[in-house]
Amino acid sequence: MIMAIEITWGISNLERETEDGFVYNVHYTVDATDGTSYTSGAYGSLGLERPEEMIPYDSLTPEICIDWVKENLGEEKVAEVEAALVNVINEKKAPTKASGLPW
Repeated sequence: MIMAIEITWGISNLERETEDGFVYNVHYTVDATDGTSYTSGAYGSLGLERPEEMIPYDSLTPEICIDWVKENLGEEKVAEVEAALVNVINEKKAPTKASGLPW
């Protein structure tokens, strides 16, 4: 049975201005798993421009911040990140390269 690979985006930290709560940098993670022992992950940070209308800092949720990251990265980059993690898992499951000596 082939297990589907699950991709999970998360937020590990927010950097903000204390005066008004403007979040200017989002630190995010992207994790992939096939449900067994195969996993891969990525970490990134993204600087944000000040929006015209800010969501109060205390009202932010992981989902809102993940949406910011994905919108700023764009669909193509999001797909590239996710595909790279899937490729890592597939390589772990069925390696196409190896090292060592034949003796």
